[in-house]
Order: sequence, then structure tokens, then C-alpha cells
Amino acid sequence: MSGRPVLTAYDWVPDFARGQVRDLRVRWALEEIGQPYDVAYLAQGTQKREAHRALNPYGQVPTYAEGELVLFESGAIVLHLARIHRRLLPDDPGGAARASEWLFAALNTVEPPIADHATATIFEAHEPWSRARLPGIEARVRQRLAETAARLGEREWYDGDFSVGDLMMVSVLRLLRDDVLLAGEPTLAAYVARGQARPAFARALAGQMAGFTGAPPPGFDRWRARLAAAQGADT
Repeated sequence: MSGRPVLTAYDWVPDFARGQVRDLRVRWALEEIGQPYDVAYLAQGTQKREAHRALNPYGQVPTYAEGELVLFESGAIVLHLARIHRRLLPDDPGGAARASEWLFAALNTVEPPIADHATATIFEAHEPWSRARLPGIEARVRQRLAETAARLGEREWYDGDFSVGDLMMVSVLRLLRDDVLLAGEPTLAAYVARGQARPAFARALAGQMAGFTGAPPPGFDRWRARLAAAQGADT
């Protein structure tokens, strides 16, 4: 063993999820702080088995192992890395608290309606109620984006230098990549572009994309066909 921390990730996801799986957030943080790491890849379905649930009780990725310490949840992992490496957080307690505040705002306030949007337009698009729910979901997303853009204003980052708060907020807003909802807030679109222009992000994204060498699980083609039919009905 190398003695380096180990991150778990999927060896395959559908095209629309590539560059979005949450291990990317941890990869980005590791690249920003300059910490080498290894990746343990999971085939789709194996994340729900007992061995992985011992690391993550929800059967998801990422998990992060550092010696005897094992963590799950991307926000907890990123915040841990920032604290122990004294990077991505201001030195003064107030600044560190404000940076952490934006990390939690990204995960607890901005991401939930965006996740609802993905559920209605992708994962449960075939359900009869998804189309009826979509206008309300989009209204909530627009409200959150407008509020988030208003606080950023003309600043480059949310509170001084780039921090864990910006890393997580950019990661969450990227879930709307190529979507008109994000394009409707040019302040946030430019903010996301600044985050994605960071060399550490480029390295993290390249690492995630290079790891997709596995095969889709049984039944994926049927699910994809049902999704295509449901999305076609909305056009």
C-alpha cells in the first residue's frame, strides 16, 4: 500500500452523470491542497453490498480513508481536508466560519431544489407526476439562483480568496451545466466558469473521467429507452 488516502468512485456512470459524481468534489479539494491519493473503483451495484456499506451506510460514493479514519459525505470530507491541511480556509476563525457557511449553503440550501430538478427531468421523468411538478421545481431553482447571485454580486469569490465554500458552491451549480436555468443568471455562470478554470479542477475532472472504464449494469438499456421516451414526450 502507498500510505496515501483512498477515495472510492464508480467505474461507470451514464454519460449525463460523468463529471458530476460527488467524488469530483473531493478530488478537486485534494488537487487544490496538493495531496496525492489513490482511488478504489466500484462497479455499479457493488456499492450497495455489505462491504461498502460498512464505509458508507447509504451505499453511495465517495468515501475517504486516511489511515484508521474513514469518512463519507463529500462536504464532510472536503471540510476535513481543508482543516488538516490548513488550505482552502482562512486562518482567522471568523473567515473560516464564513467559508464553511457557504459550503453548507451550497449543500443544504442550493442543492436540494437542483436535485429535485434532476429527479423530475431525468431519474423519474417517466413518472406521470414529473411534468406537473416541473414548473414549481423550476421556480424554486430560479429563486435560489437569484438569491445566490445577489449575494455574490461583483465579487470574484464569496468571501475573500477561493475557499471550501466556493469549491462546493461551484460544484453544486455545475449540476445545471448547459441548462437555461443557470444561463439565466450570468453572474453565477461566470462564477462557475472561474471555478472550472482553476488548474486543480481540470486535474480532478480529468481524473474522474479517466476512471470510467467499466460497463453499465444489467437493465440500463431499458431504463435509458424509457427515459428517452419520457423526455421526447416533453419536446
